[in-house]
Amino acid sequence: MKIRKNDNVLVIKGKDKGRQGPVQSVFPGTRKVLVEGINIVKRHRKAQGMSGAEIVEKELPVAIANVMLVCTHCQKPAKVASKIMGDGSKGRICKNCEEVIE
Repeated sequence: MKIRKNDNVLVIKGKDKGRQGPVQSVFPGTRKVLVEGINIVKRHRKAQGMSGAEIVEKELPVAIANVMLVCTHCQKPAKVASKIMGDGSKGRICKNCEEVIE
């Protein structure tokens, strides 16, 4: 997967289209990412014991196809390519500005 934890991403589809945020966690098995402040839903929790019923807001994962990585150099949403560097390590390259994304 080309998106990693702490990457800044832009939502390109859905109710939060156009909003940005850092990735909190990545779920490769389901191809989803959890983005801070994105896809917030309200859940009604039943009363348990002494605590009363409440409405809880929580973040749900977003499909990886609905987000796009924001390049750290050009600050634009960009497609990402993989490239083997001179020292043998694998790196991510921004297709807009051809810079290495860290």
